[in-house]
Amino acid sequence: MDRLTSLPDELLCHILSLLPTKSAVVTSALSKRWLNLWKLNPNLDIDDSVFIHAEDGKGKREEIRQSFVGFVDRVLAMQGDSPINSFSLKCITGIHPDTVNRWICSVLKRGVSDLSLFTDFTCEDTEEDSYQLPRELFFSSTLVKLKLRSEHCVDWWWHVNSSSLTMLKSLDIDSALIFCGEIEEFIPSFPALEELRMASMEWLEPDVTVSSATLRKLTLHATGCEEFVNPTSVSFDTPNLLVLSYFDLVAEDYPLVNMSKLFHAVINLIVTDKQVKRLREANDELLEDDDDDDVVLHFGNVVKLMNGIQNVQILSFTADTLEVLSQCCDTLPVFNNLKFLGITSEEGRGWQAMPALLKNCPRLETIILRGLSHYVTDKCGDACPCISREDKGSSLRSCPVNRIEIQGFRATMKEMTLIKHFLDYFPSLKRLDAVVEDNEPTQLRNPELSKCVTEMFGLYNKLHPSCSVELMVSPFLQKKWREQGHI
Repeated sequence: MDRLTSLPDELLCHILSLLPTKSAVVTSALSKRWLNLWKLNPNLDIDDSVFIHAEDGKGKREEIRQSFVGFVDRVLAMQGDSPINSFSLKCITGIHPDTVNRWICSVLKRGVSDLSLFTDFTCEDTEEDSYQLPRELFFSSTLVKLKLRSEHCVDWWWHVNSSSLTMLKSLDIDSALIFCGEIEEFIPSFPALEELRMASMEWLEPDVTVSSATLRKLTLHATGCEEFVNPTSVSFDTPNLLVLSYFDLVAEDYPLVNMSKLFHAVINLIVTDKQVKRLREANDELLEDDDDDDVVLHFGNVVKLMNGIQNVQILSFTADTLEVLSQCCDTLPVFNNLKFLGITSEEGRGWQAMPALLKNCPRLETIILRGLSHYVTDKCGDACPCISREDKGSSLRSCPVNRIEIQGFRATMKEMTLIKHFLDYFPSLKRLDAVVEDNEPTQLRNPELSKCVTEMFGLYNKLHPSCSVELMVSPFLQKKWREQGHI
């Protein structure tokens, strides 16, 4: 303790700023030197679960909740009007919204620049259909970073016709459902915004345009329009965007995709099983007879989205996206800069787009495959050996990839056959890793099959000496299998 006390106040305050506020306040009992140090802390981290311990039922006791409210009130009051940099509040155990908003207004008056809120209110708490943030929040001249979390459906911008957060650079909103008005009016409220994340949102209008000259990183996880309806059009006018994570129902059109500086993209174009069935129908007249699925006739327009992101170096597609890309195999752009490709596979989704995709990546170095199972059709081409073909392996031969990682490896016969196919036809392959996940089912729990697979990997290495083929099992999983007698 003597060594710690000998440190200058500035360093002690920095140490206290790394602690939860409750723990920092407790240090005031150590000595007179420590009595007021915590009050100088410009970073407050308040978590009611640490204070109340809701898991043991204390959060249900009114006197405990009121004690927590009193604690926060005293902390804010004892700090007075001193400047505050960051305020993190996790409040999920029945504190009234008016009380939370009073605390928010208090730190806003003190010039907070980094505000993080995690709230959860019941309908009884809010007395409305949704929680309403204080109006002062929408006109802060000091906020630079804002993170909003809620397990309750929240209309964040319910009563503000326009907001102006001129300094805001990072906005992160995650709720059971987000209502923010029309995105075309929402984003311009933040003229300095560089990073935007919005999860669980739906579009108010069928035609959507995301436009910002300042955005560098964009995460949009949408569910289409109301009642899970595909949007008519989605456009992106984001010329300085570097990172994109876009989850949404497939739009009928992508008229404008301006993101020429894009470096990293994760695309999840969501389709229903019914839409997938329609996509695979051989006769287009069957599609036209069904008004509900008329939208799938336009899925080929997703090529416009691909054209807009073709300069990326890192690209990941979900199984749904790969299925949708089957509608534009002949028109896919060449991804001249792409070095890293991630693909997630699912049993009910096909690889029809894989041959065209592999042929159109002339500088590809790494492929990460999350699973190998997929719906087999004759249009999978030579990307897999599921159907015998005369031109076996042609799209693989033209692909320069040198490393493949297979995640979620289960050691099935189909997977082993596909690995052999990769080894036989990727000419530049130097390394192939099959990764067994800790919590995923796998045949390797059977000692005999485990031995057989290990021997097969050894054989692969002998047959392909220029490529290192490795079975990757974590030390934790190896220890667990030994304890259970699997190995």
